[in-house]
Amino acid sequence: MNYKIDNLQYCNWSREVFQINREAGLDAVHVTVVYHEDYDEFLKKIKEWNRHFKENSDLIFLGKDYKDIEKAKLEKKTAIFFGFQNCSPIEDNINLIEKVHEHGCRFMQLTYNNQSLLATGCYEKNDSGVTNFGKEAIKEMNRVGIVIDMSHSAEKSTLDAIEISEKPIAITHANPSFWYSAKRNKSNDILKNLASSGGMLGLSLYAHHLKDGSNCTIESFCEMTAKTAEIIGVKNLGIGSDLCLNQPDSVVEWMRNGTWSKSKNYGEGSKNKPGFPKQPEWFIDARGFKNLYDGLKKVGFNETEVNDILGNNWFNFYKEIN
Repeated sequence: MNYKIDNLQYCNWSREVFQINREAGLDAVHVTVVYHEDYDEFLKKIKEWNRHFKENSDLIFLGKDYKDIEKAKLEKKTAIFFGFQNCSPIEDNINLIEKVHEHGCRFMQLTYNNQSLLATGCYEKNDSGVTNFGKEAIKEMNRVGIVIDMSHSAEKSTLDAIEISEKPIAITHANPSFWYSAKRNKSNDILKNLASSGGMLGLSLYAHHLKDGSNCTIESFCEMTAKTAEIIGVKNLGIGSDLCLNQPDSVVEWMRNGTWSKSKNYGEGSKNKPGFPKQPEWFIDARGFKNLYDGLKKVGFNETEVNDILGNNWFNFYKEIN
């Protein structure tokens, strides 16, 4: 059986978006529920999602492990897995790791773009690596079953996390820097260490991570995927689109600035282009998975390999970490 999984979306959630994901055939989606929110604010997000689950029970339900992906496939629904793009909900209390897991969190980034209490973000000039608190947090995340995600983390911190974690980690949404040297994209050294430890790389469709941005061609993206597979192997590759469908530009401002800055931070954008970048025309929303299927076939991947990249590899990762 083949599964289709997008392992990172942060959309403006609505029935329309859930229907699009179903039309795309997605059996599971890892959704961002937190950027800079603290624990109490996270609980408010859970209430919002409980409303979504109640009002759209014919389309979605909360996923907690790989068995829920199997269930979603059989019921023609999408299993929703919660994740954090920052460690802010655990504040400075390691006991909150188990609490957020109880509420459904299955992925947590040790950092967003800046230094956190756990590790260093990719926008910092100095990367001190995983902190003492970070080492303890990784141990606790391994214990309760939350995947360490280093998508926004700096080089040394990412390599540290791979080494420290007793379970495979994930980079849920990024691309290799050999293709495009965005601050968020990852070096060959990281990719090789990630793969050798059994970790997963989710390739991103967010324009700021793409060569030629919004004008990136599907041929270029799929050729990059083939080259990445030569470095880390097909089995360690998946999709983490970083799709932000229907989000207003005020949301990307929140993502970049949170509550930590009074000055305007444009992140990967600029003063002239401060908002969300336009998606490439071949991946406007999750229905672009069909274009990925065709494009990957054209660059030489066989049927099994294409299905692995579009979901089976993530399914096997979920299965192995439980």
